[in-house]
Amino acid sequence: MTAPLVGEAFQHVPVPHLASLTQPTGKTLVNFATIFYVQAASFDTALTLLGQQVTLHVRPVSYAWDHGDGVVTTTTGPGAPYPRKDVVYRYQKATTTVRHHVSVTWAATFQVNGGPAADVPGTVTTTGPDTALRVVEATPVLVGDQ
Repeated sequence: MTAPLVGEAFQHVPVPHLASLTQPTGKTLVNFATIFYVQAASFDTALTLLGQQVTLHVRPVSYAWDHGDGVVTTTTGPGAPYPRKDVVYRYQKATTTVRHHVSVTWAATFQVNGGPAADVPGTVTTTGPDTALRVVEATPVLVGDQ
């Protein structure tokens, strides 16, 4: 079994198109550290190639966060919800709504008939759906006891 043959098969394996999640959800403030994350996980899948059982261990290796305002940042981790702030972005101007998404790049290793693992050549990148996020500006107002 040749690695290029497995690499070609890997290009056709269904991998998830994951949604980019934010905190706060749905609406954020200008100059506020908006948290981004995605629920990505490794998985195994089995193929039969040339009559041989091939197991692929597929894992996410990088994330390209399109924030919807023309800025894309790349990370090697999926981010995490609050209180962790692994992936944050600060919008610079109020916009009615931005549409953000994440592109996840997947790599894999393979085993033929339970043998030793080897790297699959190449990667697969999937892009998740656009998610709406309102970016607004807050105006501070002093209030006092009356």
